[in-house]
Amino acid sequence: MNEGSVGQDTNVRKERRSNRDRRVRSARSRSASKAAFEWTKSILIALVIWFVVRSLLVEAFRIPSGSMENTLLIGDFLFVNKALYGAEIPIVHKRLPALREPERFDIVVFDSPEEPGINVVKRVVGLPGDTLQMVDNVLYVDGRDLEEPHAVTSGSVYDPEDPRMLWQSEHLAIRSPRSYRPSLKNWGPLVIPADSFFVMGDNRNNSYDSRYWGFLGRDRIAGRPLFIYYSFDKKGLMPLPFLTNIRWNRIFSTPD
Repeated sequence: MNEGSVGQDTNVRKERRSNRDRRVRSARSRSASKAAFEWTKSILIALVIWFVVRSLLVEAFRIPSGSMENTLLIGDFLFVNKALYGAEIPIVHKRLPALREPERFDIVVFDSPEEPGINVVKRVVGLPGDTLQMVDNVLYVDGRDLEEPHAVTSGSVYDPEDPRMLWQSEHLAIRSPRSYRPSLKNWGPLVIPADSFFVMGDNRNNSYDSRYWGFLGRDRIAGRPLFIYYSFDKKGLMPLPFLTNIRWNRIFSTPD
């Protein structure tokens, strides 16, 4: 065999090896691209499902204040049923049909009338068309006192007039607006407009609610708590209270 033939065979083998390497790299590239596509697709599907569930069905919520004690405590984490009252579809801001309307004593989560984008939780005590009044910390609906086993009314007996509540004078049922002097424990009677609700915290003397900022529009109500999925007392003496001071008895309980 002459040198030319040997050189030619070597070149052929190199070319074959080069072609084989290119095919292997191409196959690996296609495999990597396919794997990346499948991962991306899975992540997008998961995000879409999460977006739908969070927007239309269930959303997590944390209790930041003591206004609903002792029903809900600071450090409670709960899931909110957004489908019950008709979830709002993002972007288009249209509502799905509600399973039912809010009822008296429902605990509701809603968009703050004073700080849009901030969720707040209170209890419905007044419905559209009700005449609502409080006398010496006792709530009356259409002239009848309302039994409220959930309400906590302990605190100071001092009950000064509160100018933040003067908005109520525009909705009085019988009193003269000029002589109206509302206070924390004595106000009304108020007539609740259509498509509006009156909400209050269970911790009556330590709740910033409808008494101060007004009626709650139906369109602001987002949902109702389903159950508490986690709870801890951040005032615990042990370090890392979210691990060492868990309220086990509250987990999976339903606030009502």
